[in-house]
Amino acid sequence: MHGRRLMALTMVTGITALGLLGCGGDGDKEASDQPFAGKSADRIAADAVKATRQADSMHVKGTTQQKTGGQVTVDLTVDQRKNCEGTVKMAGTTADVRHLDGTLYLRGDEKYWKATLKQQPGAAKLVPKLKDKWVKTPADDSMTQGMCDKQGLVASMDEDKSERQGMKKSGTTSVNGTKALRLTKKTSGGETLSLYVAAEGKPYILRTTSSGGKNPNSATFGDYGKAVRPQEPSPDDTVDLKELASAAQRT
Repeated sequence: MHGRRLMALTMVTGITALGLLGCGGDGDKEASDQPFAGKSADRIAADAVKATRQADSMHVKGTTQQKTGGQVTVDLTVDQRKNCEGTVKMAGTTADVRHLDGTLYLRGDEKYWKATLKQQPGAAKLVPKLKDKWVKTPADDSMTQGMCDKQGLVASMDEDKSERQGMKKSGTTSVNGTKALRLTKKTSGGETLSLYVAAEGKPYILRTTSSGGKNPNSATFGDYGKAVRPQEPSPDDTVDLKELASAAQRT
């Protein structure tokens, strides 16, 4: 189903775009009284990717501009075991997401389901039954693979090794109360890319931004290591999309 595949891609590639700066370049080594003294920007970024990958869980919140002109906004908490919960907004629609015990639950508003099912036979009958309900999907469904995959998200941040080149240290700041070192890079296309790395405790990625280009984006990462315990929706609020679709086609 096209809409569910689109949502899966949003969860992975959309967040990838938000976190696309999970890498760094050579940079200058700083004086001994500065965070990460003696380490290059390249080493700091590599350590940040490693720490973020090894974290048991994390929360990500951000917005990316799509090439089509629309925005995708995500607010998700996810762990190594693919437990996750949060919200994805795109094209004026909203969907809540929960994943636990090998099952994905998706709750969309009426506009979301109309857009998702517009090419599905019997869509007019399905939408009223789906809106504001939790729709259950098997975790191994080919259309939803990749959703709530923390390790996949972190790995995708580091796919393009060329983006590691040429970033510089640009001083320290604070991200949600945590001291952070900012790494920056200006691309040939005029974009300014920034990666913020925790300067206290483990060097987690705290924020990524891209500005000045065609597809600006920003994302904030946090709540590393906190338990993710999504609740299974009530049976009264849950429906099985495949069963409903089959029934709709028979009537």
